[in-house]
Amino acid sequence: MAAAVFVLGGYQTDFARHFQREGVGLEAPVAEVVDETLESAGLSASDVGAIHVGNAFGELFTGQAQLGAMPATVRHELWGKPAARHEGACASGGLAVLAASAEIEAGRTDCALVLGVEQERNVPGELAAQHMGTAAWIGHEGREARYMWPYMFSRVAEVVAEKSALQPAHLAALAESAFDNARHNDKAQTRRWSFPDGVFAQGWEDDTKNPIVEGRLRRLDCGQVTDGAVGLVLASASFAREYARRRGLDIATIPRLLGWGHRTAGLGLEEKLARRNGYLLPHLRETVRDAYRRAEIPGPEALQGAEVHDCFTITGYLAVDHLGLTAPFESHRAIEDGTIRRSGRFPLNPSGGLIGLGHPVGATGVRMVLDAARQTSGQAGEAQVAGARRFATLNIGGSATTVVAFVVGVEED
Repeated sequence: MAAAVFVLGGYQTDFARHFQREGVGLEAPVAEVVDETLESAGLSASDVGAIHVGNAFGELFTGQAQLGAMPATVRHELWGKPAARHEGACASGGLAVLAASAEIEAGRTDCALVLGVEQERNVPGELAAQHMGTAAWIGHEGREARYMWPYMFSRVAEVVAEKSALQPAHLAALAESAFDNARHNDKAQTRRWSFPDGVFAQGWEDDTKNPIVEGRLRRLDCGQVTDGAVGLVLASASFAREYARRRGLDIATIPRLLGWGHRTAGLGLEEKLARRNGYLLPHLRETVRDAYRRAEIPGPEALQGAEVHDCFTITGYLAVDHLGLTAPFESHRAIEDGTIRRSGRFPLNPSGGLIGLGHPVGATGVRMVLDAARQTSGQAGEAQVAGARRFATLNIGGSATTVVAFVVGVEED
C-alpha cells in the first residue's frame, strides 16, 4: 500500500433479518449501521471526512438511486460530507473500500466511513434473480436461462470439470463447510437452518432433497438472497496514531489494509473462459497476486485464512487454486485433505461465507474486510481462527468481471 490504512471499527446487521417484514426500507439499516459503526470505533460524525457506499441494485429492488446521499439523509450530522455510491455488481462493497482507502492514501481525508447495503427480500425470488441477472451481458449471454447466475456458474463448473477432478462431492463438501461455519456466527442467515438427513453425502444428487436450479448447480450450491448492511471506519496512519494514543492502545494491534488487488475484465463469460492460461481465470489470479505483492508476502503460506466469494460452491472451488493453495485445477486436493475446513491449516470462510452467512450484494465486499479485521484482531468470537495475523479477502462481481482482493492484518511480533 502507498500509505497505511487502518480499520478502526465496524458493524454488521443480522443477515437473517427481513427488512420488509419489519416494515422498513434501506433508510433504517443505513441509520443503524452509521450509528453502530461509529460507536464501535468510539468516534462521532464530526470525525468523518468522506463516505463511500457500496450498493448494486438499489434502483431495481427499492426504486431508490443516489444512495451515496442516504447516510446524510438519515443522519443530518453527516450533511455536507463528500459521499459517493459505488456499483460493481457483487464487488460493489469491495470497490467502496478501495475508493475510501485511495482517498486516505492520497491525503484527501484522514477518516472515511464505508457502508455496504442491499435489500433483496422484498420481491419474489424469481424477480430477485432477474434483477441480479442484469449484471451479466444482457442480450448477449444466458438468453435461455431461467436463473441467470446459476446458469452462468453451471457453465463454469462444466469447464472446470473438463479440466480437473471436480466431482459433485467436492461441491457438497464446500456447502457443508459453509453451513457448519455459519452455525458459529450469530449474524449468519442460515445459523438455525436444518437440512435433510444425508443431503451432504449420498443425498446431494437427490432431486427431492436438493433440487437442480440450473445445469450442474443445485439449491444448496447457491448463495443466499439476503437483506443486510455493513459498515467500516478506515483511517490514515496519523489519525490512527492519535486515536491509539488517546485510548491507550498499541497501534500494532489495530488491523490495517496491507495490500490490495483490483482488475476488471469484459462482461461476457465465454470470452473469459476462452482466455484461460494455466488458471481458469488469469485476471482473477493476478488480482490475488497483486494483493500479495503489495502486502509484501509470498503467498497463502503467510496467511491464516481467507474470506472468499462463494456465491456458488463452484466460485468457492475456484478461489482455492486462484489463491495459490493448490496448483491450477487442483482445488479438490485442499477439499479432500481438510485444508480449508475450520480446523484446517487454511480456514476458508470461517464466517460462513455467502452460502452460510448470506449475500446482501452491495455489502459483501465490506463484510469480508470487516471479518478479516476481526480475525486479525482476535475479535471474531466463535468464528475466531486461532493465531490469525493475516487474512485475505476475494470479492467477485458478475462472472468475475470485477474482482477486488485485500490482505488485512496487524503488525507481526
